[in-house]
Amino acid sequence: MARRSYASFGNADYGIWYRFAAVLVKPVTTALVKPDWRGWEHLPEEGGFLAAVNHNSIIDPVVYAHWQYNSGRPPRILGKSSLFSVPFIGFMLRKTGQIPVFRDSTDAAQAFRAAIDAVNSGQCVQFYPEGTLTRDPDLWPMTGKSGVARVALMTGAPVIPVAHWGAHEIIPPYGRGGSGKSRFNLFPRHRVTVAAGPAVDLSRYQGQELTPQVLRAATEDIMAAITEVLAGIRGEQPPAERYDMRTASHARAVKATAERHRAAGGRTERAAGSAGGVVNDDSSTKEAGK
Repeated sequence: MARRSYASFGNADYGIWYRFAAVLVKPVTTALVKPDWRGWEHLPEEGGFLAAVNHNSIIDPVVYAHWQYNSGRPPRILGKSSLFSVPFIGFMLRKTGQIPVFRDSTDAAQAFRAAIDAVNSGQCVQFYPEGTLTRDPDLWPMTGKSGVARVALMTGAPVIPVAHWGAHEIIPPYGRGGSGKSRFNLFPRHRVTVAAGPAVDLSRYQGQELTPQVLRAATEDIMAAITEVLAGIRGEQPPAERYDMRTASHARAVKATAERHRAAGGRTERAAGSAGGVVNDDSSTKEAGK
């Protein structure tokens, strides 16, 4: 898809630092990626909006940023606060207006407020609703966190579902290259598709109190829209049940507890058997001595 003209967006914010970052980053992604960019027609030409994106490789932010930059609406991406402490990278993130996310901190609300301010000022703000790389074995989107739904319902900004596929072949998530495979597969260039779908219909939640139930339902609608876009890219049917990290973690904990109990039971039985053998030996000795 041809890049849309920047001039068509009156509120596009391509400052000198953003352009400088693009000069540094785009040649790298171009060297690694055969881009298949789709769906720019779904992006609003003016006004703030939220991009909700799936996450299956550590290079997703770079690939997505390239796609979003070329669309004519530069993104403000929510990123881990630790990245802002990395020399030069942190400097560029701050200069290009990216938003640090402080986890488990009294400063965590700062990212939320910054996202709302950015959307209200007419900018594109990008969220990874899953909050981390997907743990789904087949790399489908997991259950999401409610941040993007909350911002959308508080601001009225549209949520554009965005899916990408192919970056995981360059750098697999969690080093899952497989037996005999490298964790990095930089060459030859891999085709990576990034596509947007129509804005998620959240109208049934507008005006409702933002209860946990409302936020969960709105978040699931957003995740379903992302999954639908990804299914179209992959040409595959997604699983009927979405992977839930909390459920999976609980199941692992239950399994580990059961295994520990079985192991402890086995040790008890062996100890009892050994003790029984000693008693029998003592009895036999006593009988022999009579």
